[in-house]
Amino acid sequence: MPGLALLIQEGLGRDPHAGDLYVFRGRSGSMVKVLWHDGVGMSLYIKNLERGHFIRPVPKDGAVAISAAQLTYLLDGIDWRNPRHTWRPAVAG
Repeated sequence: MPGLALLIQEGLGRDPHAGDLYVFRGRSGSMVKVLWHDGVGMSLYIKNLERGHFIRPVPKDGAVAISAAQLTYLLDGIDWRNPRHTWRPAVAG
């Protein structure tokens, strides 16, 4: 978490403690990390897709603002540009 907070502060020039959510996508696109500070402490949410990849907007300056609905689609593995479910496992394991 400190490394991501430093990336937000120095790489994006933003305050990681301001209460905004920051979403980072892994290189393969199958993992996202969401970092936010709720006023009390830093929280980190990590999600891996078993199949497919997360669709994200292409930032021009390293950051892009998305709506709450777009974030929900992104975390559900739904292409927010054309909303529909991608793939859901039938069984565990």
